[in-house]
Amino acid sequence: MKKYILFFFLFVAGAVFAGWQSELEHFTELTRDVGYKSPEEMVAVIDRAEGAVTTVRQSALSRFAEDPAAFLEESGMGLTVLLILLGGFLLNLTPCVLPMIPVNIAIIGAGAQSESRAKGFALGGTYGLGIASVYGVLGVIAVLGGQSFGALNSSPWFNMGIAVVFVVLALSMFGVLHIDFSKFQSGRNVQFKSRFATAFVMGGIAALLAGACVAPVVLAVLLLAQGMGSVGLLLPFLLGVGMALPWPFAGAGFTFLPKPGRWMEWVKRGFGVLILMLAVYYGKLGLGLMKPADKETGAIEQSDLAEELAAAYAAGQPVFLDFTAEWCKNCKQMEKDTWPDAAVQERLAGYRFIKIDATQYDEPPASDIVEHFGVQGLPTFIILSPDE
Repeated sequence: MKKYILFFFLFVAGAVFAGWQSELEHFTELTRDVGYKSPEEMVAVIDRAEGAVTTVRQSALSRFAEDPAAFLEESGMGLTVLLILLGGFLLNLTPCVLPMIPVNIAIIGAGAQSESRAKGFALGGTYGLGIASVYGVLGVIAVLGGQSFGALNSSPWFNMGIAVVFVVLALSMFGVLHIDFSKFQSGRNVQFKSRFATAFVMGGIAALLAGACVAPVVLAVLLLAQGMGSVGLLLPFLLGVGMALPWPFAGAGFTFLPKPGRWMEWVKRGFGVLILMLAVYYGKLGLGLMKPADKETGAIEQSDLAEELAAAYAAGQPVFLDFTAEWCKNCKQMEKDTWPDAAVQERLAGYRFIKIDATQYDEPPASDIVEHFGVQGLPTFIILSPDE
């Protein structure tokens, strides 16, 4: 009896899986894009799919993000490296890193209490080295393992780990905990080294949080690295170097602060509140990922995908696939300012809009669809045209 039940379960699962795959045979992919898109940029994506001339002028950075291999062949290694460095620098402004700037400043500046400009510069450089090292490791993983960097933020353990780190840092800011690695060793030089270790670790955390936003440049660099073999190992490291560029100077600049006083305690507590808010955010996100996720608002189930595709084909409708997730910050931002836009709504009126929830990025059923479409990061948009 158990054998029959197992056979029936496998048969049904196979039928569902084969259903949407067989329906996809009636469609041709016109275009795809990844990352946050403003209303104007989204209209340009739809224009591109329809063969219309876009009114949005594409920058070199946008062309690189769309097709890094073609950009490399067209523009050469020199300009490609410069764009990678620029993209890394701009990662400091992403939604994942921007809220952490006060934390970073506290660590490499006032929190570190560096005694001279040279020491502050070195401390900031160490922070930057942590950033570059993490991207270098991710480059090795991307080239050798081909794993999707965007799935990192779907891990509850990653988010809970970040929350724990922030709680410890917040308690330290409030004076509840005193983090002093030098007690295990002796000498002032060791205490100074512990500050370098802290800066290095926090730099690595900043790099991970930036990558989890899946900025188009991050994805483009990892994809380019995958296709270049051993040479590609250097490119993600250069992205980290670009992100790290401002921090040595920030470390040096923040050495010229007024002498410590009572005002420093209030500043320290203010940083503690900000860090604690970040801890609550990532803790809530991690706990939410530990339990079965509710379906993303408006998202379809895997079993409904075949029905949606079949209906679109019968009606001769093009299909717009929107891959989203609860943990995707850029997805949430687009729900506020891109999808409600009148111009975007008008352009999508003729499409069958299918929203696919990829919150559980590495688990079925989401992983089956994500793997089939080769989704490397969120949000991802794919436009399909029905075959005649």
